Amino acid sequence: MLPTFLIGLREGLEAALVVGILVAYLTRLGRRDVLGRLWFGIGLAVALALAIGAVLTFGAYSLTFEAQELIGGLLSVLTVAMVTWMIFWMQKAGRTMKRTLEGGVDRALAHGTLWALVAIGFVSVAREGIETTLLLWSMVQSFGDAPSALLGALLGILAAAALGVLLARGMLRLDLRAFFLWTGAFLIVVAAGVLAYGIHDLQEAGALPGPFTALAPVDPATGAVAVGAAGFPFGWAFDLSAAIPPKSPLAAIMQATVGFTPKMSWLQVIAWTLYVAIVGAVFATRARRSRPRSAHAAQPEPNDAPTEAAASRPESTPAVVPAPPAVTHQGAP
Repeated sequence: MLPTFLIGLREGLEAALVVGILVAYLTRLGRRDVLGRLWFGIGLAVALALAIGAVLTFGAYSLTFEAQELIGGLLSVLTVAMVTWMIFWMQKAGRTMKRTLEGGVDRALAHGTLWALVAIGFVSVAREGIETTLLLWSMVQSFGDAPSALLGALLGILAAAALGVLLARGMLRLDLRAFFLWTGAFLIVVAAGVLAYGIHDLQEAGALPGPFTALAPVDPATGAVAVGAAGFPFGWAFDLSAAIPPKSPLAAIMQATVGFTPKMSWLQVIAWTLYVAIVGAVFATRARRSRPRSAHAAQPEPNDAPTEAAASRPESTPAVVPAPPAVTHQGAP
């Protein structure tokens, strides 16, 4: 439950901060009359995420085992690619996100079209919604305890919504830079586990060589697939099932947090290790480069709206969220 809670909290808080920027900007412009359009677009994004989750959950029941494993493996790889892209995209685009969102609102109001604001609300939330759905689905597939996983995600999303309201109203101080930095690092480890499980599914489907295919090395003494150095590269890297039963609480916790299973193939271990090493190194390097060099650089601008800090990601988020100042927008239509 804890891993999915943290995922729901992080992704939900990202969406809540984006929505907070949009709502606060329209309120400053005195255009609360168009908030309904924005909320309609946000509702469509939530509905799309739920629909994708329903299709993934119930749509594979009529497929063969190999087809289910193939689809599951490909979706896991797609999820990892999407999560990785979002992590680095936030690092690059976080500092300009508020201006980008407000510019989109200005253009929509200038043209006076209904669907422009609906589209802004939809696109702003759909990214986080689809990413969350795919990530949760992949995690449920990997460790199987769907009720606990979904409950943890729901609690995380509700907590994120509450935090978003408190931050937007200036009632809570939170080091958002540190929050997104640490949860980003956590997501990298989770994504590595999802990738390893996706490799396992693809091996079971026969799409990749592994312990379930004819290419697997065999122990001549037992006739079973070789384990350890003898099993490289398409056999089992290790088998700790005797020491850590696959259905034990310890195995479930380790699988849900770091993607460890008591029995893993060499391709799974190699994929997990390379992903954490490469993506983690790039993430850490970018985080160091974007760290404020002085206390002055970390302070918000005097005229920032209360959601300016909330809109920023680890690179540009100031240490605390300031109380809402009075801001007058000279260009409101």
